[in-house]
Amino acid sequence: MKEKNVKAKAPNKKVLGLTTKIFIALLAGAILGIVLCYLVPDSSFKKDVIVEGILYVIGQGFIRLMKMLVVPLVFCSLVCGSMAIGDTKKLGTVGVRTLAFYLATTALAVCVALGVGNLINPGVGLDMSAIQSSAASVETMEATSLTDTILNIIPDNPINSLASGSMLQVIVFALIVGVILAKMGERAETVANFFSQFNDIMMEMTMMIMSLAPIGVFCLISRTFANIGFSAFIPLAKYMIGVLLALAIQCFGVYQILLKIFTGLNPIRFIKKFFPVMAFAFSTATSNATIPMSIDTLSKKVGVSKKISSFTIPLGATINMDGTSIMQGVAVVFAAQAFGIHLTPMDYVTVIGTATLASVGTAGVPSVGLVTLTMVFNSVGLPVEAIGLIMGIDRILDMTRTAVNITGDAVCTTIVAHQNGALDKKVFNETE
Repeated sequence: MKEKNVKAKAPNKKVLGLTTKIFIALLAGAILGIVLCYLVPDSSFKKDVIVEGILYVIGQGFIRLMKMLVVPLVFCSLVCGSMAIGDTKKLGTVGVRTLAFYLATTALAVCVALGVGNLINPGVGLDMSAIQSSAASVETMEATSLTDTILNIIPDNPINSLASGSMLQVIVFALIVGVILAKMGERAETVANFFSQFNDIMMEMTMMIMSLAPIGVFCLISRTFANIGFSAFIPLAKYMIGVLLALAIQCFGVYQILLKIFTGLNPIRFIKKFFPVMAFAFSTATSNATIPMSIDTLSKKVGVSKKISSFTIPLGATINMDGTSIMQGVAVVFAAQAFGIHLTPMDYVTVIGTATLASVGTAGVPSVGLVTLTMVFNSVGLPVEAIGLIMGIDRILDMTRTAVNITGDAVCTTIVAHQNGALDKKVFNETE
């Protein structure tokens, strides 16, 4: 009996999750960086071997692995997502309304993020020129006109766009391919299966690379703090506050106002009924994991027909990433201010467009938003080095923005169901 009891207790050993490991790496990296900055005397060994040698190579190696994922991950995810969009004939206007709502709220989310970012100014007071490697080339870049920006969205050579990483063109090409695959159906079943399976491969590769995140974060943060010391603490805190404030405005302001206007439902009651799903999304930090729970909760507690939610919720997990777009908007302002780069109004328009379209290709798995953030930075010429500074903090914020993402999916689903006569308000008004 004693042996059985011992065996029964063995599985209770707790294993640290990725979030905990990254948070520990963040703190350890900051401590090492500060020690190197203030306590270790300046020498060629410290600067050339440790800071600009080991820490730089490992940190930049991790960023390169993330950048390696961008094109194939976004392309495959988008093709698969647009295949679902292309099947809108079964649900009539539901698909069009859902897509329009998702894109509109994502654009609003980026606007909110940019507004909050410029209000808080998270990057002001942080001088990252010491670790900037391409400042001169960034500052001398010419602004792209509106007409050129629009034309540049259309690829004249899709293969070249994929090779060069021109992500707006990649997104458009992927959307077209996905819709055509959905339209052709069985005639293109082999190609559709290829993209679906290759998308699964990219998901697995993303998780493998993210398992190295603690090491990458440790080296990136250590090098950053070794160069700039304590001056990074306040801006990082301001960055966190900015992202959380923008997420709160989007979740409890924008979404609930839209819910009230289009359905007349009580927003507070909606939040109470849907809160368990939000909590689950917060704990898992993945939109895909919440799909079954979202559909079930909307059906039993809100009164949404599963005929609607079974289409809009999985679609939202693929293309509706407002929380990710908010992080990207605040991160753009943070990076621009930290590196002393002035963004023009046209740059902000480019960020809104890029972040909105990028959200369509952002997979519903933890931290994948950091992968597409490199593309948003590149669209306005911001150095990707800034991602290393916010990576550890962002992993903590990832759980919050996932809760915002799935709330947006639920609000959209409820509105679309109401417009199509598939919402039972009696179920919604029932007390639990």
